[in-house]
Amino acid sequence: MLLEFRFQNYKSFREETSFSMMAAPKQKGLDYSLINIKKQGKDIKGLCSSVIYGSNAAGKTTVVGAMDTFRSIVLRGNIRNSEDIGSPNHAASNLSLVPNQMLTKPEPVEFLIDFVVDKFRIQYGIVMDLGFFLDAKYERKILSETLTVNGNRIFTREHTNATTAILNVEPSKDVATLFSKTAKADNESAVMIAMEGLDREELFLTGGFKLIFSQALVKMITDWFTNQFIVVYRADAAHLERRFSNPKENSIYVSETLNHAINLFGVNANPVGYTMDKDSEAKLVSLIHTGDNQSVALPADIYESYGTIRFINLFPLVIRALRTGATLVVDEFDASIHPIALMNILNLFHNDEININHAQLIFNTHNPIYLNANLLRRDEIKFVERDSEDHTSTLFALSDFGTAGENGVRKNDDYLKSYFANQYGGIADVDFSSVFEKLNDVGNGV
Repeated sequence: MLLEFRFQNYKSFREETSFSMMAAPKQKGLDYSLINIKKQGKDIKGLCSSVIYGSNAAGKTTVVGAMDTFRSIVLRGNIRNSEDIGSPNHAASNLSLVPNQMLTKPEPVEFLIDFVVDKFRIQYGIVMDLGFFLDAKYERKILSETLTVNGNRIFTREHTNATTAILNVEPSKDVATLFSKTAKADNESAVMIAMEGLDREELFLTGGFKLIFSQALVKMITDWFTNQFIVVYRADAAHLERRFSNPKENSIYVSETLNHAINLFGVNANPVGYTMDKDSEAKLVSLIHTGDNQSVALPADIYESYGTIRFINLFPLVIRALRTGATLVVDEFDASIHPIALMNILNLFHNDEININHAQLIFNTHNPIYLNANLLRRDEIKFVERDSEDHTSTLFALSDFGTAGENGVRKNDDYLKSYFANQYGGIADVDFSSVFEKLNDVGNGV
């Protein structure tokens, strides 16, 4: 379960920004939105969902992109560029796209994530010097790296200058069983060996710490990033991901669960299935019934609507999240999908009888239908606003306004009305009339 994602100097976000999935203090009501767990004798209240609003180009997708970039860095274990561009988020594979283009000197880029997996609360963060925007030749450096488990600092790595590094590793009692026997027997020697292998572009977590100290702990963390932190960057980034063991040529595999969902969704009366190519990659087909009572398989992308295909690609991720307790983050989740269908999916994450594994849904949208005090808590509703002068973005929650005073937000307020009255921010005053006035003037010879 994700508790917090923190980042700084990522694209338009210059200041430290916290995306919190923890319940804000003094927020009451809609308890179905909460995930209650206990760690070290303390109650932790997490949120089942969160929705992000903001005008175009304000930075909503950038928030999702920051998560995707950090996830990619952790899984590849370094801050070098990746040749494998597996996402439309090119900053995830080309880190020279990360720094803000208005910087006059290099400023550190920071990421920190706070999440719960099994019986552990894990906080992992890195601070990096990535140089200037589009400077591909810049010598990137990790400045610091920290890992904390259940409130105990497991390791700290700091580089004070080009030649001096400080490394401290200390297993706490609750993770000691996950450490190697060699490291526990002689921690000082293990740290010295790890120091010799430190690379300024390599993560210590997936490098020396994994090899020398604890493969088990690192596997738990990387497995969470791989399987429990599902990030879909940009609305068109969800593609069909399906493989079958021992597939047979000219065979069509039909998912009963998916077709049931499609029929309930109302997007298509035709069943869909998967065919295999030579590399065992699945391709989606529509099974069309003809007038002579025959069935013909046609590629879905030439027969179905964009909304149909997008639902088919996204709904398995919803199933995966709910069945495994994953955090699903989707940019413009509702693009080409009817809001009533998405409302129902959102309600699944709020349903204690269905969401038994503490799954979470995070998405951004322009649809104001979710600005409803009877649907979402104030701490679940977030906004992104971009300054018109320095072009930097800011993220804040509706719960940040408090409840008292002229600008207070109360539970019985009409969030939708107040949003369009620009009381919260995160909305732009758009008027295209000047464009056409100018065109008319040009056409009249003015």
